[in-house]
Amino acid sequence: MTVSAMATAAYIVAALLFILSLAGLSRHESARQGWVYGVTGMGVALAATIVHVIKDGHDQAGDNSTLGIVLMFVAVLAGVVIGLWRARIVRMTGMPELIALLHSFVGLAAVLIGWVGHREGLLARAPTESPLSLWHIHNAEIAIGIFIGAVTFTGSIVANLKLSARIKGAPLMLPGKNLINVGALVAFAALTVVYIVVSHDRTDGTGTLVLGLLTLVALALGWHLVASIGGGDMPVVVSMLNSYSGWAAAASGFLLDNDLLIVTGALVGSSGAYLSYIMCKAMNRSFISVIAGGFGIEATATDGGEQGEHREISAEETAELLASASSVVITPGYGMAVAQAQYPVAELTRLLRERGVEVRFGVHPVAGRLPGHMNVLLAEAKVPYDIVLEMDEINDDLAGTDVVLVIGANDTVNPAATEDPASPIAGMPVLRVWEAKNVVVFKRSMATGYAGVQNPLFFRENSQMLFGDAKTRVDDIVGALSAARTVRAAA
Repeated sequence: MTVSAMATAAYIVAALLFILSLAGLSRHESARQGWVYGVTGMGVALAATIVHVIKDGHDQAGDNSTLGIVLMFVAVLAGVVIGLWRARIVRMTGMPELIALLHSFVGLAAVLIGWVGHREGLLARAPTESPLSLWHIHNAEIAIGIFIGAVTFTGSIVANLKLSARIKGAPLMLPGKNLINVGALVAFAALTVVYIVVSHDRTDGTGTLVLGLLTLVALALGWHLVASIGGGDMPVVVSMLNSYSGWAAAASGFLLDNDLLIVTGALVGSSGAYLSYIMCKAMNRSFISVIAGGFGIEATATDGGEQGEHREISAEETAELLASASSVVITPGYGMAVAQAQYPVAELTRLLRERGVEVRFGVHPVAGRLPGHMNVLLAEAKVPYDIVLEMDEINDDLAGTDVVLVIGANDTVNPAATEDPASPIAGMPVLRVWEAKNVVVFKRSMATGYAGVQNPLFFRENSQMLFGDAKTRVDDIVGALSAARTVRAAA
């Protein structure tokens, strides 16, 4: 068996492992196994690629291939070291912006691969023995690959800056922003046609100039698309960029004639697009409008106005309320991630369940800053999978719940979404926590949430506010419950 045939076989195995990985990651119970499949598949693919590159380099350059092989191993080693370092130091609250940054690397790689393909074309001439249309198709692949990669690159950079609060999360509202986006797409189509037409002539730099203009248009479009999307829609943006990075990888696969890149890119691109669609439905957003930068309008100043008097509750009073409850639902949000409160929340859950209290979690599809953010945090804290329920699974039970603890959530529990047609989040499906007998909201202040919309829940008669750092307040509740149990045991 030749090295090329072995590499192809290895790629098929890797592709199957990636499919199994996606299947495993779709459920809590099998997520770890899915991760193992994914890592194993990538290891197989990387090893096969290295062997194939070494063999091809030796066949084509002989002993002169040593430098290229050394550079390849240096790049792989650098990637391994940086990846392990970042994975070790990143906090769970920093995962969304890290993922956005990783997407930008994929986009940049697609742009560089496209330009390498263009450079190789400059060193050759249009084939004379095969139809010229094949040459045109190849150059179309270059233009499309660079366009997708450049949009992904700058879009992911902007998403990273927004998620890390290095730039304002409010949407950029340039005059005629939709016309700008449409104009960029028209310019891309026109430049692609021109590049295909002139690319067969290698006597001047017209093709290079046209491709450079196309790259600049794509970079600007990627920046503008994501900059025009507000903070409330950023979870959709992250999954959307994940889809873009997949299509960028697939485009690179066509340019490199690499079947595994094509298959893997298609898997990532299609799954990311479907996830974005699901999240848009969960937020009552138009999928087309979101990916076109059409949503995310910043709330007006009147949205943040007071709507009544709120009531406060102490940690000790909350502990008493929980101790007398028979059913409790906890709805986490990004505030729990920021405070790293998942561990005391898990301890609180354990104490209440030992008392015979039914404790469950209600997780909104877009809670946090990326899909599954809350699920990952709760799994990290060893919260049992079977009590972590999705919004649709828990919503109908909230009316019969004694106490709901809203820990760091805001927009996902806002009744304005169902009661105020003029609200910026009107129509967005939310957790109906206000239907419970008692609601305790953990917040640092009365400030609005990420979408900039005031929450009438804070002023309901059955709602009380527990102010302060979420981790500290949950620790106080755990301490009060433990102390009460000790007193009863001593008596």
